[in-house]
Amino acid sequence: MLSQRGTSRAGFFDIPWRYAPTQTYDREKNPDGLISFGMAEHVGTHAERDCEIYNEKVIFTEDSIGYRAKPPSATRLPTALAAHINKNFNPYSPVDPNNVLTVSSPTALGGMLGFTLAEPGDGILVSRPMYGRFELDYGVEADIKIIYADTEPEESFTPAVVRKYEVALKEAEQNGVKIRAVLIANPNNPVGRCYPVETLKEICRFCQKHQIHLISDEVYALCVFDSGDADAVPFSSILSLDFSNLIDPNLVHFMYGFSKDFASGGLHLGFLISQNKQLLRACKAILRLHAASGAAVTIGAAILEDQEFVSSFISKARQSLASRYRIATSTLDKAGIRYVKGGNAGFFIYIDLSPYLPPESAENPSHQKREFALAQKLLDEGVFLHPGEEHAANPGWFRLVFTQDEDILREGLRRLINAVKGQDRNGSFGN
Repeated sequence: MLSQRGTSRAGFFDIPWRYAPTQTYDREKNPDGLISFGMAEHVGTHAERDCEIYNEKVIFTEDSIGYRAKPPSATRLPTALAAHINKNFNPYSPVDPNNVLTVSSPTALGGMLGFTLAEPGDGILVSRPMYGRFELDYGVEADIKIIYADTEPEESFTPAVVRKYEVALKEAEQNGVKIRAVLIANPNNPVGRCYPVETLKEICRFCQKHQIHLISDEVYALCVFDSGDADAVPFSSILSLDFSNLIDPNLVHFMYGFSKDFASGGLHLGFLISQNKQLLRACKAILRLHAASGAAVTIGAAILEDQEFVSSFISKARQSLASRYRIATSTLDKAGIRYVKGGNAGFFIYIDLSPYLPPESAENPSHQKREFALAQKLLDEGVFLHPGEEHAANPGWFRLVFTQDEDILREGLRRLINAVKGQDRNGSFGN
């Protein structure tokens, strides 16, 4: 017999389409395999990073494999991370390494923040569309609810978004759910846009007004590229704001990690930066369950300390992102598939497949069932897009991850267009 919590968590695997299938495509060995546009990973940057840093510059010591690093090894990574943030994020006040907490991943950090900032059943407020796995990050262990403010993609980036926050907060509290924090992903996942400074300030004011926390997840911060759109908003970190007369600094918490900017999801390194000493102390108390490995810490420090490599790596990654983005958007434009414009960050494009949803029927009576049916049609064609995962206010919107090798990206897009448009196998459009 399991506990009520255990039974509930085991049931997550029974939720349709909750977990994504694995990509199996290989041009030579398995050309009919599945291409997944669901996993947000920058595939094309792995080889260079591994060869240059892992094989040449990482030196393991006893601290890399022991239970606990000794001084000065214990402060090496927080110091390197603070220097990285101070150089690349334009913080209003320099980041103090003492305000940096290293954990096993941003995913783990979500659970830790949920546990320390809220009670079971409390809520964290987000505007949608939003990365759907936050429900798992904050819910699996901490049992925190993600509460969605109904917004359109464009509206999410304007100061007016706080009016929708107000409505969602009031409705949640009327339903007995106490809102403990606002969570933003900046750059936004899945829209791939950055928040304007004035919107960030307005969100800060909202949190100050209600005395709730602001969590800024900035794992895609340096994955900003030239999309060709002169009106695209540049990235501004929450740390770049002057919190004076804006928000109590103890309410602001910054999240970062290696998984996106450094294409190192398997390294499992995440960071919390906060001036809230009580929060840091509470998180340290549960760090034994979520600590990063000594080996990962050694690798992470070696990467960040080599600032010349970091600059080169980020520059080349941005070039790759820009190239893939333009291939994807030009292909979507040619096929007449709509998507949110103004993207210049992250690994994804938010596309509108609502015209290709099957009609309502006894077999597909709800918006969710219709999205599932379309996702299955795509899957039958050999390409995966996650249905309903990004929680759009309207059905038919999907997150398309474009950071594949170029040949895989083009083949995946061909399959997608074939599924919704009726292309024939040689690439021409059918009637």
